Amino acid sequence: MATDYLQMTADISRQTAVLRKDIPDTMSGFSAMAGAACKAGALDAKTKEYIALGIAVALRCEPCIAFHAKALVKLGVTRAEYEEVLGVAVYMDGGPGLMYAAHALEAFDQFSAK
Repeated sequence: MATDYLQMTADISRQTAVLRKDIPDTMSGFSAMAGAACKAGALDAKTKEYIALGIAVALRCEPCIAFHAKALVKLGVTRAEYEEVLGVAVYMDGGPGLMYAAHALEAFDQFSAK
């Protein structure tokens, strides 16, 4: 059975909201770092999300895959662009990367269909 990535992002978002309340300084610091890292500069936001997706696949972090797939769909990437990023992730991570690239493709499909 496929993972429900829409539900996964909703569930994780609820839990991180609790963490924002319980450990606000840590979460504020993390949010500031994320905002600074993803802000367009020499690289645009889409390129930075591609990098994050590749790292998420290589590190086998399904929630990370879900959030970056969602962000990339919102940025209007094509399936072909997305798949090329997955190809680089597979190249860099081998067989395990291929397994998580398949998860990432499922996440893209779910967010695209939404």
